[in-house]
Amino acid sequence: MFYLTKTPGILKALYRSCTWSLSPAKQAVYLTFDDGPHPQATPFVLEQLKKYNAKGTFFCIGKNVKEYPQIYQQLLEEGHTVGNHTHQHLNGWKTGTDTYIQNILEARQYIDSPLFRPPYGRITPFQIKALKNKIPQAQVIMWDVLSGDFDTAIDGEACVQNVVFKAKPGSIIVFHDSTKAWDRLSYALPRVLEFCKKQQWGMEAIPVGK
Repeated sequence: MFYLTKTPGILKALYRSCTWSLSPAKQAVYLTFDDGPHPQATPFVLEQLKKYNAKGTFFCIGKNVKEYPQIYQQLLEEGHTVGNHTHQHLNGWKTGTDTYIQNILEARQYIDSPLFRPPYGRITPFQIKALKNKIPQAQVIMWDVLSGDFDTAIDGEACVQNVVFKAKPGSIIVFHDSTKAWDRLSYALPRVLEFCKKQQWGMEAIPVGK
């Protein structure tokens, strides 16, 4: 499986309308969690974030919110930010624009947020334009550091190192609260939180409206 753990500048330049990182001035990083809510992984993430007085941003799949509404409600009650990750985790490069937008709108029935992250980071310029036509306040949130916790070919320590060596203030960092990522997430997240604490970085949710 090929992927870049650090997003190259050329990709950010091609998709300038998307948010790849935030200002380093606050000396904070932004931990994000994709694909939940999940009955095992999401409560674990919430417990770990609470230990470190950290906030995160959860990009939720609509069908999972529908299935686990209590966990979704807990995210909100504990002060985290949520975002839309489509209703059925669609790959934008393999989905027609109309179908893709309708899937986002279906998820929006359960997820009240202008924040949107395309599954796999795959979205076309036409889809971005169509999304903003339908939801003018939409913010497409990407990332600049991937933990790689979705990759079953690596272990949790590799995920820790991916973050430790690539993250800096302003970084948007991706984890996954999912079955597939669980073994690596459960190892890596506490260690990444401890690293950020030692760096004296804040750990904040992505603000709506940036």
